[in-house]
Amino acid sequence: MKIELKDELKVKLKNAVEKNQADGILLSGGLDTSILVAISSNMTAINVSLEDFSSDLKYARMLEKNFDIEVNYVKIGIDEALSSIKHVIKILETFDPALPNDLAVYFGIRYAKEVGLRSVMTGDGSDELFGGYSYMRDIEDLNAYIERILPNIYFSSNRICEHFGIKVVQPYLCKEVVDFSLKIPAEFKIRNGVGKWILRKAFEDLLPAEIVWQDKRPLEYGSGMTRLREIISSKISDKEFMEKRNLYSIKFTSKEHLYYYEIYRDVFGEIPEPKEDDKACPYCGAGINPSSLHCRICGGVLNWRK
Repeated sequence: MKIELKDELKVKLKNAVEKNQADGILLSGGLDTSILVAISSNMTAINVSLEDFSSDLKYARMLEKNFDIEVNYVKIGIDEALSSIKHVIKILETFDPALPNDLAVYFGIRYAKEVGLRSVMTGDGSDELFGGYSYMRDIEDLNAYIERILPNIYFSSNRICEHFGIKVVQPYLCKEVVDFSLKIPAEFKIRNGVGKWILRKAFEDLLPAEIVWQDKRPLEYGSGMTRLREIISSKISDKEFMEKRNLYSIKFTSKEHLYYYEIYRDVFGEIPEPKEDDKACPYCGAGINPSSLHCRICGGVLNWRK
């Protein structure tokens, strides 16, 4: 790899952060937000966890010590998390199985509002641009795929911040970072099965190796919100699940998916039919932008090879 490539990436991202300052940052302790902390200043960091189930805390504390930043640890109880699901579904208009991830974002942004922050920075976009997801290892032309999904890229932080009247700041999605990322050969994004390889190399001199080379963890795992899946699934018997799978014309992926759908149905009623130019989601029948590979209503993912 040319040394200039990772150095230029570092400059591009630093410039994006300098041009787009924020009062606070949603700090998971993962690679993406850790980099933003390392190249930013004077931000209030917010780390969300479900009771004592978080695996992110040790990384957040490591950053707090190394960079002398203020980290606000927001601990959410299971009952509060469960009771907030309906509100998050109302905000996002979805019954996507990824809701535990969105809950962590919701509680972080809600806290930002409570303490008077006007803007919040997130690590949104890094995984999509630099090959952070495990399924991307199987994509033959990674950059072509990334270019395909970019026009329809969507993050729950946008809607949740809008709901609370807070500006969301997403440095990885700044034009100069996006444009440069598409010039980086795929072999530097995923190497030896390691995603975001060039991003790790670009900032390994600023962060502890334990943070730089940690495995990818979805926010719901790092925050502990994934614990809710087991709790929710236990509320629905196998018999009820089978009966309701036959009752509704939706392809549910789990009991939890059904649970979210029934809340969605209680709030919004029937799933809206596709508009004239939409294609129908094969899993729930909702309308999807013809160029999109993801249904925002049910969370269904279409075959990207087609």
